[in-house]
Amino acid sequence: MKVIKIDKKDWTAGLEKLRGSYALIGPVKEKFYHTFKTLEPGREPDMAYANSRITPKYVIYPQSEVILKCSLDENDSDYKIFKEPDKEYQSKVVLGIRPCDADSFSVVRRNFDTEDYKDPYWLRAYETTTFVGLACDSPCPTCFCTSAGSGPYNDANMDVLLVDNGDHYLAKVLTEKGESLVSAAGWNDNAGDDAADRIEKKKTEAESRIQSRVNTENLAGQSLLDLYEADTIWEKEAFACINCGTCTYVCPTCWCFDVQDEVHGKEGYRIRNWDSCMYPLFTLHAAGHNPRGTKLDRLRQRFMHKLKYYVDKYESGIQCTGCGRCIRMCPVNIDIRRICNMMNSYDPESCTCEVTAS
Repeated sequence: MKVIKIDKKDWTAGLEKLRGSYALIGPVKEKFYHTFKTLEPGREPDMAYANSRITPKYVIYPQSEVILKCSLDENDSDYKIFKEPDKEYQSKVVLGIRPCDADSFSVVRRNFDTEDYKDPYWLRAYETTTFVGLACDSPCPTCFCTSAGSGPYNDANMDVLLVDNGDHYLAKVLTEKGESLVSAAGWNDNAGDDAADRIEKKKTEAESRIQSRVNTENLAGQSLLDLYEADTIWEKEAFACINCGTCTYVCPTCWCFDVQDEVHGKEGYRIRNWDSCMYPLFTLHAAGHNPRGTKLDRLRQRFMHKLKYYVDKYESGIQCTGCGRCIRMCPVNIDIRRICNMMNSYDPESCTCEVTAS
């Protein structure tokens, strides 16, 4: 790992040099919020942003993706034979991704890269993408990343981490992909012998600004069935829920999808689309039975999966990086921090739990 200095006056020129080798994706402002988009020539990422409304997970895991196609022309030799479509996986660079969003890929990877199955679409997209992170010096009031296994300066899942330092960035070059990128951009100024110490100081200051947290130390030891049957938690929270699914669509670690077959002209397509465990149709069987037929069932599934099933299966923390999007976007103020703390403190003997939001 090395630290270089990138003068902001050299930032644009470096990005232009990268365009020949990479597709550039970064945060841009749309009306009142930011989102990640492909940056056309002449457009720069807006690095003065808090966080995007929608997670940049779509870069690796598109909201809608053709995974197979077939010909419906009876004269074709491969008539009705599904094949993987020709698809170029161009080298991409995601600029300005926040640590909580970068960390989400290591969480989601456990679903798409297993011993038994390796999802070729997710893995190819991930392997051809370079992540240039942006450390977070002004966390939102709803951020609880430090207690969710992440942090405002966490660099574990990045190739380069940028630290805003006034008229320049201090850039930690962390991987070979990161080294290739800064070399292609022509960024090679030495940041000085004390650069690492300066970054560490800013990291400590940023972490001290995070006032919200979740307690997770007891989740692994809690009885799965006791939590499942904890009506004092689920009835109260489900009362307000309207099953809109907003929490799942803005979440960087949600991976649920549906597969649909569509026809256009003489071509057939098998398409993978984001889906939500909060929707009534998600678990509807062909026979008409729905094992999660009520909104209580669906809300419980969402939080049990993130805060208990995942914890027990992977023994690697919760399925959440503490970005706080679901808290900010929920129209009825359901708060994952409150639910996590209630699950963590739940006592089946007295059927009580500590009701706190942070």
